[in-house]
Formats: sequence, structure tokens, C-alpha cells
Amino acid sequence: MLPPNLRPISVDDHIIEPPNVWVDRLPRKWQDVGPRIVEVEDASGKNDGQARQAWRWEGRIYKNVGLNAVAGRPRRTWGLDPVRYDEMIPGCYDVKARVTDMDKDGVQASLNFPTFPRFAGTLFLEGEDKDLALACVQAYNDWHIDEWCGYAPDRFIPMVILPLWDADLAAAEIRRTHDRGALAITFPEMLSSLGLPSIHTDYWDPVFAAAQELGMPLSMHFGTSATVPMPSSDSPIPVSFALYGCNSMYATADLLFSKILQRFPGTKVSLAEGGTGWVPWLLERLDYTWDRHRHYTDIPQDTPPSETFKKNIWVCHIEDATGVELRSEIGVDKMMWECDYPHSDSLWPKSQESLLKTLADVPTTEVQAIVEDNARKLFNFDADLRKVG
Repeated sequence: MLPPNLRPISVDDHIIEPPNVWVDRLPRKWQDVGPRIVEVEDASGKNDGQARQAWRWEGRIYKNVGLNAVAGRPRRTWGLDPVRYDEMIPGCYDVKARVTDMDKDGVQASLNFPTFPRFAGTLFLEGEDKDLALACVQAYNDWHIDEWCGYAPDRFIPMVILPLWDADLAAAEIRRTHDRGALAITFPEMLSSLGLPSIHTDYWDPVFAAAQELGMPLSMHFGTSATVPMPSSDSPIPVSFALYGCNSMYATADLLFSKILQRFPGTKVSLAEGGTGWVPWLLERLDYTWDRHRHYTDIPQDTPPSETFKKNIWVCHIEDATGVELRSEIGVDKMMWECDYPHSDSLWPKSQESLLKTLADVPTTEVQAIVEDNARKLFNFDADLRKVG
């Protein structure tokens, strides 16, 4: 059974940004080239010929307005992302409606990833004018902290994106937003896939130093590396859906065999939408590899990778019976829960039913840790202290 006073915290939900985010916050000189919603023709013929809405930025058109925002829609209608705001339920983009939807689902608090900027803000790497790109990053962060999270500070964990093209600028943005109330950072799971320096260099030291100093976790969502698991070029898309956790496995192995967690041992990393059941096997394999090969390779650790995992990495799941069964091997203190609203993996508005089913045989103290307390501790989030007034 669930603890009577449980206040579930989801560490992976998503925002569909409302049209005013950048229009309201960018200086006048960038109004024409900054991100804004425009009407475009739907040449695909899949939207009954009506005009669709899209983001325009620096003259480029981005048509995924409602990426996977299917909450509230019958499953038989899935397959096409919403192309207009009126095709989504308001909780996707309206914070007041989002709180109502959270109440309906029995969710106390939520960590929200962006959509148009992509889950780790990697869209702004494409900016031709890097001053504008930086202004876009900062405008999103200020809007997210002030307007989205500020509407109900006890319901949202403020998480920011970074100007990833410059590690020093990124570290400065961490410090700037922390002073404004940010508690977390969304960060790519595998940097080199984006053409950026990898974590095996010292390039990202300013970012990890700032995150460590300020106690801000780096939340790495599946897909932020712009790669998805696809064994064959013609594999059906559900193959990729089923293998999401592989990205989190790759990221974990890379982190645990890098030197970054030795240089910054206070780093906290949360892996979003990767599940948990794979953790015991991967840690066993990494320890085995470390033991056999550390003497002649550039593996930096003096201790097994599993020990570093216990100090630095957290994982989460929606429904993961295998992970729940193996929770003592993973570490109950390393497991968290996610709702994934408004995406297709989400069980909204039936999260309470899901929790009851998945955690039915788990002691209430462990349920309390997995569904609420671990997230509260990791993200330094005290709902009572953050209430308005």
C-alpha cells in the first residue's frame, strides 16, 4: 500500500512552451528573428488541410510544436504529434491547467524538461547569432523560473538549460540561474554525438565545478544526445521505444569510466526515462571489466565503478517491475519515479493506480523513498518552504 501522506514527485515531465516565451522576453532588436509561433501550410495532407502552427527562429521553421504531447487523447489517434495548441490539452502549455492535471493525477511536484529548445536545450547550438542564442537560453530560463515554476513554487522544481557551445558561459548561466532559484540543470547524455567535446576531456570542468559547488544535479534525459537506439535502418519505431534505456546505459558506462567524477566527486547525475532494471547487470559488467582491464588501460578509478554509481548517479522509472524487484541491488536511495506527462509513456491520469500496482509489495518506507523523498533530497526541494506566502 502507499504511505498515507505520500506526495509523489515526478522527476521527468515536459512543457510545451506557450507562444509568448521569447516574444515577451527578448530585446526589441531580436523580435523578428527570435523564436515565435507562425502559421504554416500543412503540405503533408495529414491534418485535414488546415494550417499548422510552427516555431520560427532565425528564419528556420521547426514544426514539432507538440512533440509527443498526446496526454488525454485516445491511443488509436496517436501517431501524429499535435500541430496546433488547440489539439493538446491545456495542461501541456498552461501552468494553471498543469497544476489541475497534477491534482487529478495525485502528483505533488514535477521536474519539467523543455520541448522546443529540445530536452537539454541543444536546439540553440544551431544558432547563427550566438548572442541571440544566449539571449534565447536566458529568456527560457527566466520564464521557466519566474512564470512556470513561480506560479506554484511548491509544485515545480526549477531546471535550466545551458549555452552548450561555451563551457564558461554555461557555468556562468548555472551561477546566474541558481541565484534566481534554479535547482537543477538539464544536460546531454552523450556530448560527442552532438559534435561537442566529450566528458573524457577537461572542457566541461567549469560546468561540473559549478554544479558541484552549488549542489545542482545534472539531469540527463534519454535522447538529449540526438541519437536513438535503432538496430536496423528499417527497424519499426517501437524497437527504438523499447530500447530507450540503452542510452542511459551508455551514458552510465561513459560517466563511470571517465575521470570527471573523480575530479568532481560531489557531482550528482539523474538519468531520466531510462528505467532501472538494467542497473544491476550493467554495474556487475562494469566492475568485471574494471577488475580485468584497469591495469593496462586508462581507467582512472581506484575503486569499482559500482561504488562510484552509489555516490553519484540516480535512476528513475514509470513502471519497472524488474527494477522494483532488484531495488536492493540498485539501491533504494538511488531510485525515483516519473510520470512523463504529457508523453505517450505517461499513465496520466492513472499514476496512483500504477503506483499501487507496481509497489504493492514494497515496504512503505521504501515506497516513500522512491516516490518522494529521494527526489526531494537530490534536488534540494522542500515543498513547504517554497510555498508562496
